[in-house]
This record gives sequence, C-alpha cells and structure tokens, in this order.
Amino acid sequence: MGKEGAKQHQAASPLSSQFLKTISHGPGVYQMLGRTEVLYVGKARDLRKRLSQYAHFSGAAHSKTAVMLSHVLRVETILTTTEKEALILEASLIKKHRPRYNVILRDDKNYPLIKVTVNDKWPRIVVTRRRLRDGNRYFGPYSSTSAMRASLKLLYQMFPLRRCKTVRDRGRPCLNHQMNRCLAPCAGLVTPKTYQAMVDEVLLILEGRSKEVLERLHQKMKEASANLAFERAALYRDQIRGLKKTLERQIIIADHHLDQDVYGLSRQGASVGIAILFIRAGMISGVQTFFISDPLGEDDRILQEAIIQYYSASRQPPRELLLPLVPENNDLLTERLAEIREAAVNLRVPQRGKTMQLMQMAADNAQQIFSEQSKKQKSWEALATTLQNKLHLRFVPETIECLDISNLQGKQAVGSLVCFKQGEKEKSAFRHYRIRHKDEPDDYAMMDEVLHRRIQTGLTKKNLPDMFLLDGGKGQLNIAVQVLAEYELLDRIDLVAIAKEKQDEGEKLFRPGRKNPVLLPGHSPALLYLMRIRDESHRFGITFHRRLRNKQTLHSPLDDVTGIGEKRKKLLLTTMGSLKATLKATPEELATVPGIGNKLAHSLHNQLHKSKE
Repeated sequence: MGKEGAKQHQAASPLSSQFLKTISHGPGVYQMLGRTEVLYVGKARDLRKRLSQYAHFSGAAHSKTAVMLSHVLRVETILTTTEKEALILEASLIKKHRPRYNVILRDDKNYPLIKVTVNDKWPRIVVTRRRLRDGNRYFGPYSSTSAMRASLKLLYQMFPLRRCKTVRDRGRPCLNHQMNRCLAPCAGLVTPKTYQAMVDEVLLILEGRSKEVLERLHQKMKEASANLAFERAALYRDQIRGLKKTLERQIIIADHHLDQDVYGLSRQGASVGIAILFIRAGMISGVQTFFISDPLGEDDRILQEAIIQYYSASRQPPRELLLPLVPENNDLLTERLAEIREAAVNLRVPQRGKTMQLMQMAADNAQQIFSEQSKKQKSWEALATTLQNKLHLRFVPETIECLDISNLQGKQAVGSLVCFKQGEKEKSAFRHYRIRHKDEPDDYAMMDEVLHRRIQTGLTKKNLPDMFLLDGGKGQLNIAVQVLAEYELLDRIDLVAIAKEKQDEGEKLFRPGRKNPVLLPGHSPALLYLMRIRDESHRFGITFHRRLRNKQTLHSPLDDVTGIGEKRKKLLLTTMGSLKATLKATPEELATVPGIGNKLAHSLHNQLHKSKE
C-alpha cells in the first residue's frame, strides 16, 4: 500500500455530494458502516465512480442493495496505489469484519493433507493441515478424513516406512519393526536404496499411478515364487489384494494426473450455493460446499469473493481452477492466486469436452446444498416449535446462550458462555469470563457477575439472545431473574435452568414462576438439544479452567522476577542445580551465573526474597 493508504474519509451524511467530492478517482477499498458493524466491504478501480453509483442507485426498494444502503450511516475509504493491493486489502477486511452483505465462507477449516518428507534421509508419511514450500511432497486435501485414514492404513501395511519423528542410532530395533511395521533404518537393517524404492512406490500410489505399482508387485511376486521364497511371495500377494480394493473405491476421472479445483455455483432467489470438487492426480479426493444466504453482487462478483477468501498461504490453490463463469477482475485474481501458490495458476471456463462432466458434477453438488439447507431448516423449525410449546417460551429460541461456572474451591474460577443459533454452534460468540470479585466457592455470586457483564455488553452491541440456559437449578434461575429484572429484560429474554438432581429422575428443567420442574422424556429431541448445549458449555469452561490451573501449578517464583528472560532462567537453574538452591543463593553466588552481573544479582536476590515474604 502506498503513502496514501492510511487516508480515510468519513461522512456524517453518507454518499452526499460534498462527501463524494472528497473521494479520489484512484483505486482503493470502501467500507459501508452501520451503527455498530461493518455492513459491506468492496474495492474499486475508481473509488469516486463506484460510490457515485451507490449514491444514484435507483433499484427496487426491496433489493439487497437498497436494503443495505438504508442501514448505512457512514462510509470510509482507504486508498491504495494499485487495484491488486485493493483486492488483497478487501479480502483481509472481509475476513476481519465478516460483513453481513459480503460473501462469508462459514466453514474455513483446512482439510488434511498427506505429506511425504522426501527431503529427509529416511522419508516418512505424516498428516498435516498446512502446505509449506519446503520441498516435501503434499497430497490432498481430503474432505473425508475416514477415507484418508483408510489410505494411510493401506500405505502403512504395504510399505513399512518409519513412524518416529527422528531417526537415532539404536542397538536394537523398536517394537514397530518386530511387528513388521517399520524397516528399522535406525538399527541399520535396511539400505537407503531399498528404502527409497519403497518411498517411490508410495509416491506413485499417491499420484494416482497405482497400476504401475501393481505391475511391479506382480513381477516381484513371480520372482519370489520362482526362487521358492513363498513367504515373501505371499506378502506381495496380500499387498496386491489391498491395492486392488483401494483402486475399486477410487473415482478416476482424468488421465492427465493434474491437480484441479472445479467450482460449481447455483442460485435460488437471494441465496447462493458454491461447491468445490478437489481433483488430485486425476482422481476426485473430496468436495467442499458453502451456503451463502444473502450476498450482495452479481454471480461473477460472488465467485471472485469466494475464491479470494478460500485460498491462502496455508491453503494454496492447485495448478488449475475450472470455473462456471469468468469472475470479476479475472486477470487480477489470476495474478493474486499465482502469488499465493508461488507458481502459475490457470483459470479456465470450459465450454466443451471431457471437463464438462466435471462441471456438471460440481453444479449438481452446488444445487444439492439447497435441498440439504431446506431439510436442516425444516428440522430446526420443528425443534424450535417443540421447545417453545413444551417450555412455554415467549419467543422462538433462535439464539440460545448457556452459562456455566467452573472452579476448584473458588480458585481459577471462570464463567463460560456458548451460543447456539438455529440448532448450530456459533463459535464466534463463545466467551470466557475470568471471575473478578470472588475467590471462594460461591456459584450464585459468580453467576450474578457473569450475567451482569454479558448483559451490559449485549445492550451495547445489541446482540442479546432469545434465551439464556443456565447450568443449575432454582438457585441459578432466581439469580438470573434478579439480574434481568434490574435491566428490565424479563419480557425480552426467556430463562431456563437445567439440572440433574437424581439419577433415576434424569434432567429437570426449571422456568420462572413455575414451582415444579418441566420433565421431558429422555429421548425427547428438545431435551437432547438442551443437554447438548449444556454439555458444550461445560466442556468449554472446564477446558479453560484446567488450562489456568495447570499454568498456576507450573508457576515458578522466577516467573515473577523482572530483568531476566527464559534464557537466563534456564542458565540460573542449570548453574545453581535447582530452584531451591537458587532461592538460597547469596547475591555473590548468583553473580557467578553467566549473564548475571553484580547489579542484576542483587536485584534478583531482593525480588526473590521479597516475594517469599
């Protein structure tokens, strides 16, 4: 970004003529801002021209653009020196702010890859989620972890390469060698040539050239049988059978052995479905789908946003992308993807030939998203109606937040809050709260503190839930009633407490103003959903609590001393022999440690003995 990149413009009246006059005709990024959130992020080759189009928008009042503009309170722009810089900045801001009207790929996880460490003297096979430019060989991604594990199991059985992270010289091989799971290079029981030949066969299989490996195995089996080495021949026979079974499951769709990502895009009303087929070495290795409920822009714009968001340094694009249409700013996008991959990337829109079968497959997967989304929506509506009726709720519980307190006799106490929206986890809304005002066991006081803090934040950000689910009984429920009454929210937020009092009675649900608990059958989907939320809150809280407890357990007095870092701490403990000896040492003895002079030794001694007092 150039010198002008830090310049930002604000307008009290968004997109007024006075404001537009202050906007540059150069490239940059604009942000449409509402009261508390970023509504939309876009880029433009000519910022003033693009914003003028919004200012003079004359479409239907119910269109997405009109609805978005009706919520805009101000507009900010950031100038860049080139349009490509604007493209990169736009993608970064979208990932940071996740604006409501941009394309947001909700499932941003990286699928696993198989890595063969060909740079090592004795290569091994490992699973990773990051593709690095380290000279090793990567295969995948695999959207089905079970399918990938099955492939790994076969490779481990057929080719007993080392499993250990480092190779150290050993006098005798480990248990893996005795179980025929490793060739034991650490004990010198295999030559580099033999080991490398096995690595080459692993690479051939992962490249999709399994038939070549089959031919080699058949030849080896015949030779072993001719030499009367029947045990070795039987081993080759078993390897052939296992490899044939794997070949039967593989879908080979091309003979070019290239890596490709094939995009399908389907639209129903305001919603868009995107599917990505992963073609690796001519075989389908998986598919990933995204449902985008209400994106702003035409299909070419949406496709570009999805592509630029999807790829990164840790999830690099393949050599070729097959697309259903030409994306907006195709040349810029191609250039950016080549930078991420550090090699050429070809964006192609097939019109005929064998690739059209792939395009149709991707389009079918994109269309299937709407069917799955419809089933999910109907399932949620039925569950929400059941919850509302059985628990006599005022509102449909679209958003439920659950609070749980975790502590050990009041120490390292934390409150955990998890959020579920329309039946699914909303992980971006998960929160931990360090308890500030209590250091002795008092779950009610801790619940009171966490609820106050959550509601204060929710009122500011306008993101309070439809329902609070409390892990506990009537006591916790009464605390929540008092807190909501303080903020006059009892008529806006439903409260439910869930408690398991006796094993034979099961779960009890308590509601304000009701003496007896609501008892639902153990198999009730509504009860199972609430138990799932409660269990997730408990897991989320206890994990953080244990982390704090472990940190406290491993805490050393040296951690509280200023003036020394990790390196000097290690030198102190190594030279003095132990923490106990360090605490007993005089300033003169401490000064003998390398890197600790007289001045620092006296400071260290004073701090350690002050902390002891």
